[in-house]
Amino acid sequence: MKTIRVILIGIAIWILGVSFYTFSFSVSLMKDAEMQANLVLFFCVIPLVWFGSALYYKTDKTTSGYKVGLILLLISAALDALITVPFFMIPNGIDHFTFFTSFGFWLVALEFICIAALYHYIKVYSKTIRLNQ
Repeated sequence: MKTIRVILIGIAIWILGVSFYTFSFSVSLMKDAEMQANLVLFFCVIPLVWFGSALYYKTDKTTSGYKVGLILLLISAALDALITVPFFMIPNGIDHFTFFTSFGFWLVALEFICIAALYHYIKVYSKTIRLNQ
């Protein structure tokens, strides 16, 4: 596993995800700004993790997609705990417990793992199987 590579990709995904989430508050399309931001994050995570997985698997074809997705998720969760919650959520009355036990957090967490695993099976594993036949 390319540890530094996956950490840097995870940081980039987190930065872009937080940027899209924060930017969505400045564009008013729905009455509920929080729901809008969560929907933006949900739909942005798909291409971000897919592209991040593509970057990771350029040099390492052996690591499981589940493992890559889990590490990307853990990096994002750690950055959320250290930066997002203290600086963005606590001023709005949301503490760590509320943030990390919310349905939206776990939905995005599942999305991280599933998208990375799906990328691995579609783009890496299936090609490896065809080459070995």
